[in-house]
Amino acid sequence: MNNKERKDQKETKEKIEKEEIIENKDENLEESTSIKNDEPQNEADSAEEESEESEESEEERLQEEVRALKEDKIRVLAEMENLRKRFDREKIDSIKYGSVNFARDILSPGDNLERALSAINQEEGHPQSIKNLIEGLKMVQKEFSSALEKNGISKINSMNEKFDPNLHQAMMEVERDDLDEGIVVQEIQTGYMMHDRLLRPAMVGVSKKPQQNKTSDSQNENETKNKDQK
Repeated sequence: MNNKERKDQKETKEKIEKEEIIENKDENLEESTSIKNDEPQNEADSAEEESEESEESEEERLQEEVRALKEDKIRVLAEMENLRKRFDREKIDSIKYGSVNFARDILSPGDNLERALSAINQEEGHPQSIKNLIEGLKMVQKEFSSALEKNGISKINSMNEKFDPNLHQAMMEVERDDLDEGIVVQEIQTGYMMHDRLLRPAMVGVSKKPQQNKTSDSQNENETKNKDQK
């Protein structure tokens, strides 16, 4: 191989190498461009995902606030309803029982009027003036009872009833062989109710068994127990 051929071969080789270098540069440039183009896309996708997560988080927070506000509203409405009901009850009670102290005060004159009438001997002959006075007192007593009834005040029926500590106040015990123990046999002072509340308890005497009968009853019970044991 002469020098000319060698020289041509060398130039051809160098040309091929230059072309490969240029092609490699172009490929690298394309890859770099592709990477650069992909990077903004990836960043955009990541930003979009973060934005979506942020929106979801904000939506959940708002929903939680709405639930909390609804619960507060329901609680406030319930409290207002309870206050309204309590106010209505207090209003009704003030109307029904507002005059309870005044009612207690006027019972004493009624008691005195009743005692005065009970002290008069109806069978005894009286002058006409005294009879007129008695009739006048009876009319006053009747009007007094009507006024009490109009205001929801009623007498407690105690005689021959079982003693009730919620209605009666025991002032004495009366021995009665013909009655069970704890029966009201005497009314010292009349008791009154105001609607469904106790205005004044009735002062009463309550029956009890005589001591002798109690002893005999106890002995009979002991004898019965001894017989049963035998």
